[in-house]
Amino acid sequence: MQSEENILSCTEEIRVRFNETDPLGIVWHGHYIVYFEDGREAFGREHGLTYLDIQKAGYVTPIVKSTCEHFLPLKYGETFKIVTTFVNSTSAKLIYRYELFNENNKLVCSGETIQVFLDSDNNLCLYNPEFFQAWKDKMGL
Repeated sequence: MQSEENILSCTEEIRVRFNETDPLGIVWHGHYIVYFEDGREAFGREHGLTYLDIQKAGYVTPIVKSTCEHFLPLKYGETFKIVTTFVNSTSAKLIYRYELFNENNKLVCSGETIQVFLDSDNNLCLYNPEFFQAWKDKMGL
């Protein structure tokens, strides 16, 4: 479990684009996974763990599991914030939790993704890669 002082998160504000809505005028459910990606990208920029950093170290991190629960709709033109939180684990995984809040600060959607590390030969890493462990140590995790 993480203690309060070493929880890493990032908040990003996003505006719903027209092409993300369906005939009902609400965001199509598949776009929420894209919003999770926006959250991961923002988290990486803020905390020094971007996909380019991972790639430069010789690894890729495919998603092996994603979950998404919907509570309220988002509509074209609305802004919302996505809070992305890194879940610390002893396993060689990247686990992120997401919460999307509408303009009234009501929870719209929540979810989680799990990514694993593959080396340059596409072998699954069973232990934290050295660069990732160094990042965790630097972050106090």
